[in-house]
Amino acid sequence: MKRLIKYSVVSIVVMVVISLGTLRFFGLEPKDQRPGLWLTGELATEPVNDWSFTDNYGEIHLQTKTPYLMPHSVTVYCASYNGELYLLSAYYTGGTYPEMRSWNRNIVRDPRVRLKIGDQLFDQTVSYVADESIRKPVYETLGEKYPEWERPTFENMHILLVEPPA
Repeated sequence: MKRLIKYSVVSIVVMVVISLGTLRFFGLEPKDQRPGLWLTGELATEPVNDWSFTDNYGEIHLQTKTPYLMPHSVTVYCASYNGELYLLSAYYTGGTYPEMRSWNRNIVRDPRVRLKIGDQLFDQTVSYVADESIRKPVYETLGEKYPEWERPTFENMHILLVEPPA
């Protein structure tokens, strides 16, 4: 009986390892409103000095690090302002940063992220923007880029600055 239990446990562990390896290789990117796991693509090796090329993308993918060692990826809105890249986390029904979304909590715990823009991957860090002199023009830029969506109130929009990895 002990031998049967041992083989069952080993079989389960092997199946989990194979499944995770397959997911890691093929990725499991977010789709529609569903989150995903690993992002796949070609890793950019040169630093980006001007993020204005992201103006051509409605949404980009963001991968964060979870406390349980599995990545968590989502689609996010973004806007470039003065060559910098900003990400949006909006709370239409109120709420405070970062209590409502797991990717926000992940960023607070570990600001290192991976972005997927087109087919390219960018390893970056993000930081919360509290400076009103930056938040207001970025808020307006986001409104211009996405005129079709209902803008959240300024107070319920959290803006994150994308920076080079630390």
